[in-house]
Parts: sequence; structure tokens; C-alpha cells
Amino acid sequence: MNQALSEQTILGFDIGGTKTGLVLGNHQGRVLQRTEFQTPAEQEFDSAMRTISAETGRFLADCRSRGLPLPAQISVAVGGPLDIEHGVLFSPPHLAAWGNAPLKQRLEEQFGLPARVEHDGNAGALAEWLFGAGRGLRHLVFLTAGTGLGAGIILNGSILHGATDTAGEVGHIRIAPDGPLLYGKSGSWEGYCSGTGLALLAHAYRPQRWSQQVTTREIVSLALAGDAEAREVVRQSGEWLGKGLAILIDILNPEAIILGTLGVVLGDLLIEPARQAVRQEALPASAVACRIVPAALGKSLGDVASLMAVIYHTIQCRRDE
Repeated sequence: MNQALSEQTILGFDIGGTKTGLVLGNHQGRVLQRTEFQTPAEQEFDSAMRTISAETGRFLADCRSRGLPLPAQISVAVGGPLDIEHGVLFSPPHLAAWGNAPLKQRLEEQFGLPARVEHDGNAGALAEWLFGAGRGLRHLVFLTAGTGLGAGIILNGSILHGATDTAGEVGHIRIAPDGPLLYGKSGSWEGYCSGTGLALLAHAYRPQRWSQQVTTREIVSLALAGDAEAREVVRQSGEWLGKGLAILIDILNPEAIILGTLGVVLGDLLIEPARQAVRQEALPASAVACRIVPAALGKSLGDVASLMAVIYHTIQCRRDE
């Protein structure tokens, strides 16, 4: 990377259904400054963009007052479905009011900087590949394992987008004949292994203790505190997680599967049952070749992932030279 490019900073957006992380970072994945604000998910896109622009303007003014270099490019990580090249969102479940939202175009018009957009699962995979648990690997799968369940897939050192930019929507896989209703079908993998699914499993396992309003945070906190029933819910989710991982391992033969939020927070409470299921379900040689680990970037994963659309594009351009 030439020095001029390495010194440029990037304005990164990590747009989730609840909050948006906003960072100033560089091409080495270093975050120089960050803030976050509530995502205006219930607003129509035009109104939401006014809110985002105002928050970003305040952030950039703060960066300027601290003597930080202003960004040369904009990078976005956001959930799909979306057209990655043109940066258009098609009413993602967590941003349902943003129908056919030309996010890339609006950001470029608002801030006068070139913008690039990437699916958040892909961005997480790229962040871990370049700066986390996947460094030095050629083949890996990253699972978001947060509110929902999505994947970023890197094969032969390149991210897999697919024909319609929907590669990696693994949460939609039917993993059981029936089960929690999420992602449009009962028995979906997301219904068993996402944060939302964990709460649904808890209610199904002990309805007399946990109502339908139980939260993922409650189950996770109880499990970490040693509550036996909460740990059993996590174990069940981990077992289902492993059954799905075995399918990915048999098909893709990755060197590592890296787990996001729940994998980081719950650690071996979730991951060890998954490993056991993989040993039972996957081809032995493929299972042995694949490490199953939490994301090494931990709580900074979203911040670093927000920079990946620009950083990966730069890498691709260097490959083509």
C-alpha cells in the first residue's frame, strides 16, 4: 500500500437495527475516534438520512476539533438484502421502513466523498480475516450470531457475494422440521442459534419460568452467572449451532468458523456443545481441519467491520494492478 493511501482516513458506518456505530479509522483497521447513536429505524429513509447526517456532522466537527485527519472515503456495513455495488437497501428486516433506499448515493451527495457499502456479515468476515482470528487463512466462515444469524464466507482469499449479493444468508436454512418461527419459517437455523432464537428457546424449554417476553440479555446474564436452566438453554442452542456448522463444514471445507456476538459473550458455554455436534455430524477430516472460535476482535468487531468495504476494495484494486 502506498504511503499516501495508508495515511488516508475512512468514515465508517456500522448500521444496525438498534444503534449505528460511527468511526474514523484507517486502512490498518485502527479506530481513531468513535461514537454511536440510536438508528432511526422507524423513520422513512429520507427522514432517517437527515438524522444520520446531523449526527455525522457533529462527529466530524468533534474529530476536527481534536486535530484528527478528515476522511477521504466512506465505508458502510449494513444488513441485507442489498445491492452491494450500487449501495441500495431493499427493506432489510431490521430497517423495514427503508424501502429501496439509495444509501450510497445519499451519503456521497451529503458529504462529497466516495462511498462503498458491504453486507454486515461479509464485513465481519473481512475484519476477522485481515485483523482478527482469520489472519493468514484462505478459507473461513464468519457467523454474526447476534440478534439474527448471517454469515460472511471467504473462499480462496475472496469474499463470496453470490449472483444476487445474498450469499451467506445461512439463518434461513431449515435445520429442523419444526421449531421457533424466525426468518420466515419454523425450524430455521436462526430460530435456534441467534440471540432472538435463544430467548424463544428459553420460553419453549421452561414456559412456567420464562414468558414470551424474556430477553436474550436475561438468558445470557443468567447463564454467565451459573444458572443451570439458562445454561441448558445455551447448551441446546450450541448443539443446534453445531449441526448447522457441520453442514457448512461439509460443503465449504473452511479452515475456521468464527463466531460473532454470542460466541464472544458466551464462549465455551455455547461453542463447546457446537464442537461436539460437529465431531458427530461432519466429515472427520473436514472437522479436524476447521477451528471453531470466537471473534478475536471482540467488542471492537463492529467498528473495524465498518471500515471493510473500503479496505477490501483497495485490496482488490491492488490485486488487479
